[in-house]
Amino acid sequence: MKTYTYTEKKDTRSGFGAGLAELGRTNPNVVALCADLIGSLKMDEFIKENPERFFQIGIAEANMMGIAAGLTIGGKIPFTGTFANFSTGRVYDQIRQSIAYSGKNVKVCASHAGITLGEDGATHQILEDIGLMKMLPGMVVINPCDYNQTKAATLAIADYDGPVYLRFGRPAVPVFTPADQKFEIGKAVKFTEGTDVTIVATGHLVWEALEASKALNEAGISAEVINIHTIKPLDDKAILDSVAKTGCIVTAEEHNYMGGLGESVARVLAEHNPTPQEFVATKDTFGESGTPAQLMEKYGLNSEAIQNAVKKVLKRK
Repeated sequence: MKTYTYTEKKDTRSGFGAGLAELGRTNPNVVALCADLIGSLKMDEFIKENPERFFQIGIAEANMMGIAAGLTIGGKIPFTGTFANFSTGRVYDQIRQSIAYSGKNVKVCASHAGITLGEDGATHQILEDIGLMKMLPGMVVINPCDYNQTKAATLAIADYDGPVYLRFGRPAVPVFTPADQKFEIGKAVKFTEGTDVTIVATGHLVWEALEASKALNEAGISAEVINIHTIKPLDDKAILDSVAKTGCIVTAEEHNYMGGLGESVARVLAEHNPTPQEFVATKDTFGESGTPAQLMEKYGLNSEAIQNAVKKVLKRK
């Protein structure tokens, strides 16, 4: 069994900042907009090097989305930046009407997603953003797993013509994917081969899935771990090929189990190969204040929860 290790932890929002700065040097059409959260979105380097290509909109997120949509008409590639809660729920109408409906080439980049925003609490934590965005026709939805993959995704979406929702987080998490990786929108990444159970995970839960697979392997359970960094378009083939071999699946995400990755996977299975499935996700609840680690444990979003879900789904094969 292939094992994964890490030598450092970095926040995925810094991966976005690094990718945006690199785009500033290589793609003159890339512009950035922010809703008064430059430091939180790690946009400082881009702004320092390209002050004429940055627009500080202030705490006016709806206006930011409208301006971004307008900039595309002149051939610009706007990257908007604010917290995930304000990037989606607060401005859903503007994204739907001004960006998605007309297929505008806007990149909606959202930090501090999920409950790992931590102490700011339920009003700032969003656990329904993936559902909101994937329901919009033509919207690509991406949720990378670590610093390197977030940077690679940021670079890749600049080359994609159309609206994209890029989701990332605040806490420092293990960096375990290659720095030189090629990011392919809609292409899942298989991390470990397995024969007993498939674990598909996204975002911060990918590392937890790898940790779970190691513990399961020691217990004699062979788990196949797949990183679903693109929730829409979903890599149906990777999922179906894996469950054809394993016969059961666990989905893991830092999101409500309604509307997230798990539901997208369930749809694919229902259409093509009905398969026992267990969901590791929040269960239709808001978050609360606490450290990221405390909240991940309380809401069952960690390696232990994945292991328990695997043992449960194996009984249903």
